[in-house]
Amino acid sequence: MKKEILNPYRKIEGYNCFGCSPNNPFGLRLSFFEEGDEIVLEWEPSKNYVGWDNILHGGIQATIMDEIASWVVFTKLQTAGVTREMNVKYRKPVLISDGKITCRAKLLEVNRSFARIEVKLYSKEILKAEAVCNYYVFDEAEAKERFFYPEKD
Repeated sequence: MKKEILNPYRKIEGYNCFGCSPNNPFGLRLSFFEEGDEIVLEWEPSKNYVGWDNILHGGIQATIMDEIASWVVFTKLQTAGVTREMNVKYRKPVLISDGKITCRAKLLEVNRSFARIEVKLYSKEILKAEAVCNYYVFDEAEAKERFFYPEKD
């Protein structure tokens, strides 16, 4: 069962994240769902994000995978974190003309202040790219103080 995750940062003045702010006119405006142990997003790319002739730019693909990994940290670990390392494998081109993409991410392990997250990006139900993201995870007090980590909506 999919459960929508409301973006709690949307209430913070000046919040303009390129990945997930609903108000950034140049951003991706990503939104997320929780489905079991996974965080899921569905997004329709436009020609604004083309790299070469109908292919979704690899940097945009990486941004989407990094962004969903951060939402795994927010949702599953109930804190904030920052990307420490990200290893991306591009499998096949993502064609803008193919429409909606789906991205799925799940927590693989947590070791003290570090989390490892697996992300898979699909188009037309075919795996197009994947990543393993290593995040530095903040304790609750630091997440609230430095990153304005809000309570879940």
